[in-house]
Amino acid sequence: MNFYAYRLTIRQNEFNHLLKCRELLHHFMVDMYAKIESERLLFIRLNQRKLRAEEYIHLRDAIDNDGNAANIGQMVILAATYTSSPRHVNEYAQDAMTYVRKY
Repeated sequence: MNFYAYRLTIRQNEFNHLLKCRELLHHFMVDMYAKIESERLLFIRLNQRKLRAEEYIHLRDAIDNDGNAANIGQMVILAATYTSSPRHVNEYAQDAMTYVRKY
């Protein structure tokens, strides 16, 4: 991410092609965002043990209720720090309700 921030920085004595070409800048930023998001998701998927995903019992409950483990895919827990994850949205909704209740 620091590399991309460096590439988008305005400098006095340096010509930056990305900043001068508007459409190129848009393509670069979209590609950059997609790459960063896919790397974040890959990290979350590969580091489930570090994120203590085994403590979540939803997968075990689904297997117990359904009885067929073949119908259930691999469960990946998205942390609340991941933007737009259900837990992230739920935290924002709870914060909003707190503000509404207070005022």
